[in-house]
This record gives sequence, structure tokens and C-alpha cells, in this order.
Amino acid sequence: MSLTFTLDPAVDRPLRDGLLDLWSDVSNAGGAVGFVPPVTPETVRPELVKHFVAMAEGRSRLLAGFDEDGRVAATAFLTFNTHRLMTHWVWLYTVMVHPRHQGKGYGRDLLAAAADAARTFDGVDAIRLTCRGGLGLERFYGSCGYKEVGRIPGAIRVEPGDDRDDVIMLLPLT
Repeated sequence: MSLTFTLDPAVDRPLRDGLLDLWSDVSNAGGAVGFVPPVTPETVRPELVKHFVAMAEGRSRLLAGFDEDGRVAATAFLTFNTHRLMTHWVWLYTVMVHPRHQGKGYGRDLLAAAADAARTFDGVDAIRLTCRGGLGLERFYGSCGYKEVGRIPGAIRVEPGDDRDDVIMLLPLT
């Protein structure tokens, strides 16, 4: 069993609803994807709309992983830099694998698919992402070839009294 990855899937109601469900389920399971539980699909909808706008404007591309039942099971958004001196790398945002698929290697598959997709973009030779410290994410990304290149202590306030590091990671593609 594995996921099928699609770059730039058609944005229709099943995809939109699947992304909303995925994002809220990942958040409610403690995933570090921009929210703190509890959340609902309606809570995450404004952020998803921002991604859709960036996609419509050509600033971002969606990589979606679908399970054997055709449900959205994993995602990542590859976002281009608009600054003329930084167009040689892309951001990787909202990297998610549904909690029901944790431990199956799908996170590694998603990151490999994202790297493969980024290699097809003209002039792009690296992927950059940030992750929330304190959850072991930097070890996971490191095991997938990403290198920690920076850390801002306490930059993420999960709640009062719970500040986490913002860890900057880079994956060279060449």
C-alpha cells in the first residue's frame, strides 16, 4: 500500500473538503501545521483559501497524496520566491500526512515527491522549510536529507509559557 502523488490536482469540492479535513485532523492530532487544537475545518478554511489564491496566481503549487480509496492523505505546498535574488529556491509549506497513515513511511514519500517536483521547476536548486522545535521534526527532516541552517529560539508561541524554536531547514537539489 502506498500513496499516489499528484502535482497540481484539479481543485474541486472533494479536494477542498479533503484538504480541510486533513488539515484539521493533523492539527487535532498535535501536528505542527499552524494551529493548536482543537480546530475544525472552518477554522483552517481561511488559511487554505490563502493557499488557493497563491496557486491561482502561480505563486504556489500543491502536491497531494491520495490513498487507495482516493482520499487526500498527504499534502505539501511548494511556494516560489518573488524576490529576484531568491528565485533559485522554493518554500515547502503545510507538510502533512494524515494521522491514520503515520508510521507507514508516507512522510518520507511525500518529501521525496516534493523534491522530485521541485527539480522540474526552472532554475530551482533547493527547498527551504521551517518547522516547530520540540517535536523532533528537525530529526525527521534531517533523516530525509534536509540540513538545519538556522534556529530562532522561542519564535513560535504555542500558548503562553510554551515558546518553541523556529527551525530553518534546507534541502539542496543538486
